[in-house]
Amino acid sequence: MKQTLSYALCAAAAAIFLCGCSGMNALLKSGQPELIYSKALEYYEKGKWQRAITLFEGVEHYYQGTSREDTVSFYKARSRFKNHDWETASTELDDFRRKFGRSAFIEDAEGMYALCFYFLSPGPTRDQTMTGHALIAINEFMSRYPESDQVENFKKINAELTERLHEKSYLNAYTYYKIGRYKSAIVALKNALKEYPESKHREEIMYLIVDASYRFASNSIASKQTDRYLAMLDSYLSFKEEYPESKYVKDLDRMAKHARDYLDRNNKDNNI
Repeated sequence: MKQTLSYALCAAAAAIFLCGCSGMNALLKSGQPELIYSKALEYYEKGKWQRAITLFEGVEHYYQGTSREDTVSFYKARSRFKNHDWETASTELDDFRRKFGRSAFIEDAEGMYALCFYFLSPGPTRDQTMTGHALIAINEFMSRYPESDQVENFKKINAELTERLHEKSYLNAYTYYKIGRYKSAIVALKNALKEYPESKHREEIMYLIVDASYRFASNSIASKQTDRYLAMLDSYLSFKEEYPESKYVKDLDRMAKHARDYLDRNNKDNNI
């Protein structure tokens, strides 16, 4: 009985869907742009984004060169945005803002354009190209529309995306450290610190610079160890100056003692 009811419900849903599609096709073929446009807005208001998109696409050629062209273009792109088709929406919104710079919808279009990249931006373990695009678009929006209601939200998003770039930079550098490529780790960690000095990982990054420098020096050939231990001690002193009470101090003091002992012995050997 339950199975029969399930089949019946599926059949009914399919019939409704087909009738809907049939009605949409008939409407699109009717040659009545006002009717198509009105129905597209009706679907838009009901949140039936895909149907709205289909009708806006089907009617837009009727309004090319008219005062309604930007309205149709905007609502089609906004339906894409509402339907979470961020990639297509970003393309259509970009086209809109380039073509209709004086439209009444331009501020909303540019706000959604920026948000598309925000929603496309992945977590910090993945490529951050979209994050960069999002930051550019968001900062452009805030610069153009400083009085917009969206500015406060965009400030929060800007901070979130910037932190994501901090995290990506840290993770890339830490990967070199983790696999034992200490020379590359030192360069990457220093770059991360230079590029994002306010990173929440600042203390750990500075610690890893000292640790990686110590390991790099310890594993070097004798002729290069002196210079590398001296470089390590420079990083150690910078860390101690900034974080004298850090949990890492005891470990770093041990490394520094080993480095100084080596330098003392080497200096004595050279004076013999």
